Formats: sequence, C-alpha cells, structure tokens
Amino acid sequence: MCSVIDTSKGLVLVVEDERPIADLVRLYLSREGFGVQVEHDGAAGLAAARRLRPVACILDIALPGLDGTEICRRLRADGDWTPVIFLTARDDEVDRILGLELGGDDYVTKPFSPRELVTRVKALLRRAAGPPETDRIRSLGPVTVDQSRRTAAIGNQPLTLTATEFDLLAHLIGRPGRVFTREELLAAVWGYASHAGTRTVDVHVAQVRAKLGGAAGLIRTVRGVGYTADA
Repeated sequence: MCSVIDTSKGLVLVVEDERPIADLVRLYLSREGFGVQVEHDGAAGLAAARRLRPVACILDIALPGLDGTEICRRLRADGDWTPVIFLTARDDEVDRILGLELGGDDYVTKPFSPRELVTRVKALLRRAAGPPETDRIRSLGPVTVDQSRRTAAIGNQPLTLTATEFDLLAHLIGRPGRVFTREELLAAVWGYASHAGTRTVDVHVAQVRAKLGGAAGLIRTVRGVGYTADA
C-alpha cells in the first residue's frame, strides 16, 4: 500500500497490481496536486473506494481477486457514481466494453502515456464539476437536463447517470437536430478524438438509451455518420 498526502485537488484511487505502473501513475498524479492512494488487489481496492470516497478511481481490469469491472459494478450497485477510468490491455476489447457497460467513464489501453492518463483524469473531473453556476436547464421532449446541478430527469423521475453519460446526454440535447460524428462526440465529451475510440461512444449511447427507457427514441442513429437528439 502506498499513498501520497496531498489532496489539494482531491484523492485519486489507483488499483493496479503491476507495481512499476502504479508507481508511475502515482508520481504523475501527485505532481499535478492530487492525493493518491494505491492498492494492488481488487478486494483492497473496493474497500479503499468505499472508505476513502475518492474523486476518481483508476482501475486495472486484470486484478488479483476482484477484477476492475467487478469493483465498478459493486460501486454502482451501492449508488456510488465516482468517475472510473479503466486500464486495459490493448487486445481486451470485450473487457473494455463490459467495463463501460457497467458504468465506467473512460478507459486507457496499455502501454499508455502517464501524461495522457492524467489529462483524462483532469478532463473527467472538470466535466463532473459542471459549468459555472448559471441557469443552464435544457429540455427535449420529456427529458430535462440541469447542467448547473448536473441532474437529469424524465418528467419528475430522476435519471441516474455516470459523469460521462450525463455529459453525452447534455451535449446532444443542448443541440437538438444537429448530427454529430463519433469523433466529434469523443472530442466534445471525452476531450480527445480517435477513430479507435469510437466504440466507446456507441457503448455510452446504448447505456444512455437504456436509462431513458420510453424516451430512448430521442437519440437517433444517423447511419454512416453518428448521432443526433431530436424530439
């Protein structure tokens, strides 16, 4: 167990069994002013997430004991929507998709740039913090998104969304009728654009649609292009 006591930007939990990788991630995060708690197995990682309430979790998928996707699943089942970034092997597409379906916000494939990972964490936390306190309530059909409070609802029924799901829904609803390519959505919502990451968009759109239930038709697929929100 390793920790750096500097929580000026909040505590990030890193659960990674490869100690050189964990130490490198800890070093780069701590340089940016984050407090860092490192755990090396799934059970300890889950316990730390529940005990410490970090601002974000970085979870390796292949962990001893509980894997990263199971940690995320249990946190979400507890009603804990702390932003989660997965670390995955380059060829583990099934695991990456499963992680996103279970409520993960983003993933980084190994080998990765620690600077890129820190950038992803900072971008995710900026989105989770929301915009300045202004009146930014958008509605489309029965769906209402309050960007200041980062809440969404269908009629009077609140929606439970991850930070990334909320940002995706807000981005589409805020520009009704506009068709976005997957690369545009990656750049606007995730903060990066790569053709290799477009599957991430598809998985998150599917998750948002599932949570919208009867209002899922508000988000339409434009074949060969991307997605749009339209009543």
